[in-house]
Amino acid sequence: MADVPGLVVTGASGRMGQMLVRLIGASDRARLVGAVERVGHDWVGRDIGVCMGGAPMGVLVTDDAGAAFQGAQAVIDFTAPAATVAFSALAVRAGIVHVIGTTGMEDADIAALTPGGVTIRAGNMSLGVNLLVQLTQRVAAALDADWDIEVVEAHHRMKVDAPSGTALMLGQAAAAGRGVALADVRDSGRDGITGARVRGDIGFTAIRGGDIVGEHDVIFATEGERIILRHLATDRAIFARGALRAALWGQSQPPGAYDMMDVLGL
Repeated sequence: MADVPGLVVTGASGRMGQMLVRLIGASDRARLVGAVERVGHDWVGRDIGVCMGGAPMGVLVTDDAGAAFQGAQAVIDFTAPAATVAFSALAVRAGIVHVIGTTGMEDADIAALTPGGVTIRAGNMSLGVNLLVQLTQRVAAALDADWDIEVVEAHHRMKVDAPSGTALMLGQAAAAGRGVALADVRDSGRDGITGARVRGDIGFTAIRGGDIVGEHDVIFATEGERIILRHLATDRAIFARGALRAALWGQSQPPGAYDMMDVLGL
């Protein structure tokens, strides 16, 4: 296994972190060489496999990301914006691929990512969602502003950001299809007496409840008809598989900023 890429997982105790650890541990295309958690976390210093309730995996959880990155080939990062920005500098310093699935990143966070390495960032790592993004842009380009665009997303009750990163990807695709900037037409969080809908705006609605993995609708509505593009995720393993695919793909790429469209050849 020493001839396959060594991967580090940050936020190892989280839902995605644990899923990635299991996926990499079972893969014959990659090996787990590091698991990172925040300072003070009670998993630090313990075997990641044991922490997850299974057999030892021979990898101790650490709060020293810089040390964990040394000797690895890639890090898969589903954490928080501030942590991701800090990890980007360490990844470039270590010369490893940085796969970013962190959501809730604002333009300032993206601008703060350290350049000079291979960075693959996407609001969603699934093939289906990235195909939906392409379809959304094409449909938006074919329809004029008489067609209202609404992005409706649903996730589990524990999700902390809204709209989701995927919803924003879809909104950006719709805006690109229309040849406008999303920031100029975004309409989020309607409440109270809002007045009539502004022609050309792209609206967002976020639903939170239960254990919903991820549901996204892009609604194009005009007088007398609607077009609805939909993606339903029932297993978050699709995101982990996409992230692993990105980490492996990134091994052969020159320094630059990439997304899942690049990884999937879309």
